[in-house]
Amino acid sequence: MVAPPDSAPPDNDVLWARSLHYSHSGSPGLIGVSLGVREGEILAVTGPRGSGKTTLLRCLSGQLAPEQGEVWFNSVPVHTMGALARERLRRDRFGWIGPTPQLLPELRVWENAALPLLIAGAPHRTAKDAACEWLERLDIGGFARKRPGALNRAESQRVALARALVNRPAVIFADEPTAPLHRAERALLLRTLTTAARSHDITVLLATHDEETAAVADRRVALLDGRPAGAAAAASPQTPEDQAACSLSA
Repeated sequence: MVAPPDSAPPDNDVLWARSLHYSHSGSPGLIGVSLGVREGEILAVTGPRGSGKTTLLRCLSGQLAPEQGEVWFNSVPVHTMGALARERLRRDRFGWIGPTPQLLPELRVWENAALPLLIAGAPHRTAKDAACEWLERLDIGGFARKRPGALNRAESQRVALARALVNRPAVIFADEPTAPLHRAERALLLRTLTTAARSHDITVLLATHDEETAAVADRRVALLDGRPAGAAAAASPQTPEDQAACSLSA
């Protein structure tokens, strides 16, 4: 969704970005990406590895400050926030799950799942009850008092999903969350994520290169070389070999 330069974020978009640019050590990561995401929508951000999916999610979630462009959450400008304000926003309103669980080995499973609430100062009992509720929904309630070392990779990823859901966030950013999982585990993780999103009006941005994972989304945005896929194709000059292949296929 591209907007004219003088327009305000639409009222029905919980997340809205315009002309995002970001580079990694001089190498382009995002080039002029704009989009809007409605409340409760599941949006798949697709594209091959290195296409800019993770960079886009990190800019939208406030982990990275874009070099150019704007990011708005519920009509509040994230791109003008300082680092502490963006950290509070991520803690209080956003959830994140990546391709690796990144659990803290010294904490028990329920403490890892409850971490966003504990950091925010929630009462110990409240945080534990909320974490154990999500662990039960993910069929790993029996691991609540164990350490992460007792879990396999799929079980650890379910704990990471419980952690992303525990504070009932407005938005969950899911960056290749099914990448390390086998098909049955992938289906369970996606089913829990989508069911929670539908029942609690949680917006989900789901970055994936997997077709089956992308199929759960309401809508897709494809990236290629840091640009929307259509723009990237238009920006790529044809080589003589490409032109010959096109004439042959015609």
